[in-house]
Amino acid sequence: QVQLVESGGALVQPGGSLRLSCVVSGRPFRGYNMGWYRQTPGKERELVARIGNSGTAILLDSVKGRFTISRDNAENTVYLQMNSLKAEDTAVYYCNAVGPLTNKPLWSWGQGTQVTVSS
Repeated sequence: QVQLVESGGALVQPGGSLRLSCVVSGRPFRGYNMGWYRQTPGKERELVARIGNSGTAILLDSVKGRFTISRDNAENTVYLQMNSLKAEDTAVYYCNAVGPLTNKPLWSWGQGTQVTVSS
């Protein structure tokens, strides 16, 4: 059974930075597209960034130039570097494998990590 453990969320001021990590256990994630999703109360979970096995990344327009997604296949870990954070980035962030055509998550969700951007 796949387990996803996200970490790195915190309270940060606008303009600040955070680095989120997601460790995948129970299955090697080499070969899967991996992504970071986020969700705020009352809204659907949205895909923020995805990265292919070769490292090709696709980002939501609103985070381009500010967020970077990366992966370490040897460590089964995917990262999200978030810079120039804005209040609208406040959300619970989750990682998951991403369906190649649908962008839908492939595995059960982890607990997520809370990011709060506020002064």
